[in-house]
Amino acid sequence: MTQIGVFDSGYGGLTILREMRKRLPQYDYLYLGDNARAPYGTRSFDVVLDFTWQAVEELFSHGCRLVILACNTASAKALRTIQQNFLPMKYPDRRVLGVIRPTAEVIGDITRNRHIGVFATPGTIQSGSYTMEVNKLFPDIKVNELACPMFVPLVENEEASGDGADFFVKKYLGIILEKDPDIDTLVLACTHYPLLFPKIRKFAPENIRVIAQGDLVADSLADYLRRHPEIERECSKNGTVEYLTTESTEKFNHLASTFMKKEVNAKRITL
Repeated sequence: MTQIGVFDSGYGGLTILREMRKRLPQYDYLYLGDNARAPYGTRSFDVVLDFTWQAVEELFSHGCRLVILACNTASAKALRTIQQNFLPMKYPDRRVLGVIRPTAEVIGDITRNRHIGVFATPGTIQSGSYTMEVNKLFPDIKVNELACPMFVPLVENEEASGDGADFFVKKYLGIILEKDPDIDTLVLACTHYPLLFPKIRKFAPENIRVIAQGDLVADSLADYLRRHPEIERECSKNGTVEYLTTESTEKFNHLASTFMKKEVNAKRITL
């Protein structure tokens, strides 16, 4: 069985996996969450690269030919080096894709006035990846990025619907709209953040479109498989999903079931 590998530093990538399974239910998926070493958002470039490459090689060892980095921090800090240096040397027949490019490619069709905001982890913001990728494709778009360090802890402590979330959502919205009051599109550039979507939608001005990445990445994967039949043919199609975690399976299964909205049973591994 040749599964499509999906990697995240923790739980957030499950929001991407969920949309992939909706869009492409026929394929087999293998999800790996490096929960024992999460979060990646505050770690250095070198550490994120090392951890991400260990996870990619683990998924390769399970037979995956295609791996999606369903993690904005890993996509920002590790993807380019993996694609340009590691794969050609060690795995020329394997592919690794990220989540930033699929978002950047469609943003030009979404914003009406060319002013966008990006909520992300400190690591993703530090990399400047969203501004760089969007402006490569759309030089006229003004990108305003903001680190939201409290969002991931809120989600992972199951406080996304609590009063504490209200405070921080309003705080971060206030900061980014003070930077640019003309923002008409807000990208949730961390895969945890969709669980805060109802709160962000509630407090954001009505004219602002709030964008989660899951369906964008799922559409991009479908397009990639269509354009690369040599890889698509090798992907097995039994409609299954398996889960690996570097943390306690009991803890992972509980939170992952919240993300996936169905029961999850993971296997623990060590990287």
